[in-house]
Amino acid sequence: MKVILNVDVKHLGEEGDVKNVATGYARNYLLPRNLVVPFNETTAAMFEARKAEIEARKEIKRQNARTLKEKLEGASFEVVMPAGANGKLYGAVTTAVIADVLAKQGFEIERKRIELPGLAIKTVGNYRATIKLYEAQVAEISISVKPQEEKGSSEQPKEEPKKAEEKEAPAEEKAE
Repeated sequence: MKVILNVDVKHLGEEGDVKNVATGYARNYLLPRNLVVPFNETTAAMFEARKAEIEARKEIKRQNARTLKEKLEGASFEVVMPAGANGKLYGAVTTAVIADVLAKQGFEIERKRIELPGLAIKTVGNYRATIKLYEAQVAEISISVKPQEEKGSSEQPKEEPKKAEEKEAPAEEKAE
């Protein structure tokens, strides 16, 4: 079935595109949600009249993607994770972790748009990730994975015996 997209539909196309889709997909999913209109002379003429408006919106999206690309490539991102002495992480840095780091710095990017070398980062070091923006725009970001600093694990055992001694001292005074 030939249809014209009313809005951008993921994995199908952008507003104003003419696509051939399965009849059931159009009838059961796309048409009830007003994502498409059937292709005929009337709807084709209507979208032809709106073509300039649609192109203007696409150009705004392209410009936003270029701006976002410049900001992303100009920034550096640091991920702090617990790691062993050999530099191997106890967990893994995944696209979800990177999306959270980006969100903390004000970049709202879906984790599905982020691509890592391999499926996940499992060791400390510097890495490059790619982010798919609009159309063919791709931003490469640098990610620095650092080990989490341990909070003086050698000091804690020293403090605990002191507390135990302090607790015992008042008990001895009460007994006297």
